[in-house]
Amino acid sequence: MKRIGMVMVVLVLVCGLVFAQGGKENAKTADSSAKVLRVAMECGYAPYNWTQTDGSNGAVQIANSTDFAFGYDVMMAKHIAEKLGYQLQIVKLDWDSLVPAVQSGTVDCVIAGQSITSERLQMVDFTSPYYYASIVCLANSDSPYAAAKGISDLAGGSCTSQLGTIWYDTCLPQIKNAKILPAQESAPAMLVALNSKRVDFVCTDMPTAKAAIIAYPSMKILDFSSSNDDFKVSQEEINIGISVSKKNPALTQAINSVLASLDVNTFNAMMEEAISKQPLSK
Repeated sequence: MKRIGMVMVVLVLVCGLVFAQGGKENAKTADSSAKVLRVAMECGYAPYNWTQTDGSNGAVQIANSTDFAFGYDVMMAKHIAEKLGYQLQIVKLDWDSLVPAVQSGTVDCVIAGQSITSERLQMVDFTSPYYYASIVCLANSDSPYAAAKGISDLAGGSCTSQLGTIWYDTCLPQIKNAKILPAQESAPAMLVALNSKRVDFVCTDMPTAKAAIIAYPSMKILDFSSSNDDFKVSQEEINIGISVSKKNPALTQAINSVLASLDVNTFNAMMEEAISKQPLSK
């Protein structure tokens, strides 16, 4: 009787292990079948997106990396993925690789502080804006250009901005006799050029400028929006959208349905939170 009892116990334990292993396999299958939203960004464009070494503040691990990404774009990507029932995957790419990645299907969309330009609209679709930006300049506080009240006061100055942006392509050429240096590969490179005084000023948007003066307190924001001497840009160009493949209108529509539930006050509050949490703000 004791032997029979021992056999029964062993059988129960074996069955339990088999059941548990089966549960694990089923969980793996369920996880692998979950929908994934692959979102590309630079992971180096604070406060829109940046790279950090841990998952603090709700950062998301970057695909094929031990690093994490956070910022306004990641916050928005997390919100969209949650509302649409996707698992989120952040893909780190260079700025010039973002649109081609959407076109090729390597990623599902780009959330990276992209302006909705007519040129980009020829290559990809855009959602409705997920942020409304304004154009500003940055100068070093000890520069004579720091007292500029409008773009006329910037005449003759040396300047640059980020490659492939309306800041460089549309705004800087509006400054009379500006000495426009080659575009910089990234926003951080643009700021380094200004900080090292290789240029007199740079052109960017307000969130990038607000983040910049935290990292570089010696810089000053030049905001001409309340004057009649400001940059001339269309509303579409300064609005920030999410780019999606033209072959995937269903995703564009789905993301728009999420964005429709948010308003400008929500966008601004999220951006201020991102600015406060960027690594250099500590």
